[in-house]
Amino acid sequence: MSNKKRSFLLWLIWKNRKWFLGAFLCTVVCVVTDYLSPLILAETLDHYLGGKESVLPGFLQSYLSVFGDRDYIVHRLYLVGLLIILVNLLNGAFSYLKGRLQATAGENVAKYLRDTLYDHIQQLPFSYHARAETGDLVQRCTSDVDTVRRFLATELMQVVNAVIMIAVSMTVLFSRHTRLAFLSVIVVPALFLFAWLFFRWVIKAFTASDEAEGRMSAVLQENLTGVRVVRAFGRQQYEIEKFGVRVKDLADKNLRVCLLLAVYWATGDLLSMTQNMITLLACVYAVISGEITLGVLVIFTTYTGKLLFPIRQLGRILSNAGKSRVALRRIREILDQPPEPPETDVSAPPLTGDIVFDHVTFAYEEGRPVLNDLSFTVPAGKTVAILGATGSGKSTVVELLQRLYEPQSGQITIGGTPIKKIDRRYLRSRIGLVLQEPFLYSRTIRENVAIARPDANDRDIRQAAADASADRFILESEKGWDTVVGERGVTLSGGQKQRLAIARTILKDNDILIFDDSLSAVDTETDARIRKALRERRRDVTSLIISHRVNTLREADRILVLENGRVVQQGTHDQLIREDGLYASIFHIQSALSDEAGEIPAQREVK
Repeated sequence: MSNKKRSFLLWLIWKNRKWFLGAFLCTVVCVVTDYLSPLILAETLDHYLGGKESVLPGFLQSYLSVFGDRDYIVHRLYLVGLLIILVNLLNGAFSYLKGRLQATAGENVAKYLRDTLYDHIQQLPFSYHARAETGDLVQRCTSDVDTVRRFLATELMQVVNAVIMIAVSMTVLFSRHTRLAFLSVIVVPALFLFAWLFFRWVIKAFTASDEAEGRMSAVLQENLTGVRVVRAFGRQQYEIEKFGVRVKDLADKNLRVCLLLAVYWATGDLLSMTQNMITLLACVYAVISGEITLGVLVIFTTYTGKLLFPIRQLGRILSNAGKSRVALRRIREILDQPPEPPETDVSAPPLTGDIVFDHVTFAYEEGRPVLNDLSFTVPAGKTVAILGATGSGKSTVVELLQRLYEPQSGQITIGGTPIKKIDRRYLRSRIGLVLQEPFLYSRTIRENVAIARPDANDRDIRQAAADASADRFILESEKGWDTVVGERGVTLSGGQKQRLAIARTILKDNDILIFDDSLSAVDTETDARIRKALRERRRDVTSLIISHRVNTLREADRILVLENGRVVQQGTHDQLIREDGLYASIFHIQSALSDEAGEIPAQREVK
């Protein structure tokens, strides 16, 4: 990776060197054949028709003499036409081959970047994903990669083509007439200087445009993901206006780029036309005065255009190179993010022992601890419930237990083994987690449940669904188990999504089960059925339940009440309702609401 850090683009080119080398050789052939036609025409006009001495090298004259002398060619001028056609056919064939080789190299680079980015993103720590914008990541993995692909597939060989064309043009022109050659390149320094200045300006403009597109993509992704919330709160107009602000910002940045391009091309056209006019007038005067031949005029007027064309194209190439440079920088910003550090001296012990939080302190931001000297024990095979206000640290406990973050002080152990000594992938594979807002894929119900254990048989899958009280609504769905749920499960109710997530989790073999407010969207009757099935199923599994619903917590072996990152109460349900504290207060409030509603308080499941 150290070589890639020195020059990522060169490393990508070297990785596909055989394709780029083939494209380079084809480019050389294309330039040579492109320059042959004016030389053939000039030789025909001056030597064969004008009777002047041939200016071709001796070996070429010897080779052409095999086909006949000058008179032979003069009486068969169609041979010159056939030769020019042959040269152009050869040019076309190698142009096609060059395009194929460039396209192959560009696609190889794009595939490598996409694969590498996707793999690297999977290895990045949870803290990175917590602060990253999904829309911006999507743009970097798609639009930015495609920008690099287009540059390598079309523009890179244009740089080679420009360098060779400029070198050949200058060599031929100065070999034919030095003074006219100087007149024919009089504006070239100005073109080069303007191209360099344009490159510096356009880099800044492209950077601003790319970042604006990333912000727009982030707003779009966020809106599409939360479209139900937007509709529920009637925020469509607000979202339209917010998106409009981002679109206008992107349009303004793109207009800045377009303005720079327009100025560059207009100025380049002016300078190029001025140079062509100077060359043509000087050559016509030289022909009239007998200083040069008509063939030399053809060469100068043709080669001057071929000299100016790549220099003018240099601005376009540089602008695309600048855009690719910005895209590569944005890609590298992801690849330079350190993945979760490699682990040494770790093990994969059984996770069937006590879970102990021993004086754990943790803060997302320095100086603002979420957990403050937190200590508690979850006995092996028991169920411990956690209750606390928003921000008390409940979900942080889960994140630390999965090693998504590391505590600043204290330690967490399972069966006496510090979890930092347990292989993190193994640890996470043995912990079953059900979140309040579960993520479902746009696949069939069967695939969503079986994704945790692809080798599960149909009987196990159906039993997991039955234990999660999901079997009834599955069978009532349009295609039963083969019903495709919408993206993120949008076609299901909150309770249905939670039940599928529970089924998916308990289908997998777990040592530890965590329910993070994952029964909040089901009715009380379903809640009771699920808890009963889980009690029977997880007899030897250590469980951690986070909920605001006392009815869900009351049957736990121990209940912890968190406040400001500390355990302020702990005990059984019967013990805690007799104490004067937060748990008893919440219990009495929910009981009162239950009496008024005629049922245990719950959030009804709404389709």
